[in-house]
Amino acid sequence: MARARAAGARGRPGRCGLGGRCGRRALLACAAWTAGWVLAAALLLRAHPGVPSERCTDEKSRRILAALCQDYRGGALGGDLCEDLCEAGQLRYRRCLYYERGKKVLQADWRGRPVVLKSKEEAFSSFPPLGLLDGQPEAGGQDLPEAELLVLAAGEARSALGLEPAEGGLGRLGLARRGPRRRGQLASLWALLRQEEFVLLSLLRGRSPHAPPVLGSCGHFYAVEHLAAGSPGHRALFPLGPDGGRRGQARAVSGVALSFLDMVRHFDHDFAHRLHLCDVKPENFAIRSDFTVVAIDVDMAFFEPKMREILEQNCTRDEDCNFFDCFSKCDLRVHRCGAQRANSNLQVVCDKIFRHWFSSPHGSSAVSGPLRGQLRAAVQECAAPSTQGTPRVLGRLRSLLQAVLRDLRDGEEPHPGVRSRLRGDPHHGTPGTARKAPAVFGNHPFE
Repeated sequence: MARARAAGARGRPGRCGLGGRCGRRALLACAAWTAGWVLAAALLLRAHPGVPSERCTDEKSRRILAALCQDYRGGALGGDLCEDLCEAGQLRYRRCLYYERGKKVLQADWRGRPVVLKSKEEAFSSFPPLGLLDGQPEAGGQDLPEAELLVLAAGEARSALGLEPAEGGLGRLGLARRGPRRRGQLASLWALLRQEEFVLLSLLRGRSPHAPPVLGSCGHFYAVEHLAAGSPGHRALFPLGPDGGRRGQARAVSGVALSFLDMVRHFDHDFAHRLHLCDVKPENFAIRSDFTVVAIDVDMAFFEPKMREILEQNCTRDEDCNFFDCFSKCDLRVHRCGAQRANSNLQVVCDKIFRHWFSSPHGSSAVSGPLRGQLRAAVQECAAPSTQGTPRVLGRLRSLLQAVLRDLRDGEEPHPGVRSRLRGDPHHGTPGTARKAPAVFGNHPFE
């Protein structure tokens, strides 16, 4: 956790001089200490793995959605999913997934498609109102200037992301829409802009295969596609399923590992600023049927400017500069954490995901012994805290995983008509799309 500890401003007797310099230094140090702890506490409240979650029940979840629809019918909120949820019965609640420190995550069916409804708060009234709407009637808001709304929206996005949104990036939020429910729609959009994950996913929509698109919203709840998340309870971390015995299992894991590497490269280089993942664990990722990795929980993902703001806190040792999976170093000369992250997305993925798959010294004949050994050594090097030269390490891992896929393909004799389904994509080295997402691995894929 990022800690903010003031180094203090203790002067020796007789060094303060006239004017109370020591008092002013102490006041400034106290203010810095307080500001740092406020930031750390706010971020801690967003996600802390050691904090027990609120009990998730169907009864309470249905009450939450009933209250949402009541506010919709009263004109207080709006959204493109409200009609389907509250009137047409096309968006139906299925089950509660989890509650955590105010955040509510529910599963629903939308016109036959499984989706997830999310909000960081239970009630619409928990979000501060949009001041421009004060005194506006239910059908009001028609004359509010779009330029002023864009300025306000950009300010909220800047607060959430730590940077200015790309030109045109806010246009997809629908600020220009007008209609009889415009007041409720604007109030709802304001509540959504107060949710960092919504802002990030909205701006990544259509720009990343590794982030789920926002499908729509109603009030302060937004919908994303439902994908089966990983779990430390799975032997292979993700529900990839048996497909062709141990060779099929090893092939699936190698394909998913390649997609993790693609995601790391994508988040490091394909945006104006690097996107840092500070909470890497199986539960925060899902796998599509074509083995593409999707980051389904990005509450703890930050672009570089926000990351620097989070890390640059007061400290007395390096451990004070650890924010979940994002680490920095403490400069003991000034008792401040460095703003530059000391580890990387790749190092954390290797440590917390790849080690589980590739660190075992034992193995079957699914993959040749020398290749297994090279892959194991490369993962150990990648996971080491002092790893440098990320592009080189990533390139070596990619080459070895592609070699594993070739080794598995060359060593099998598939039945007629099966070879095309098992053959990997020559451009990415990943397996082709599976016809279905089967159950769970029964054994470790490389044992």
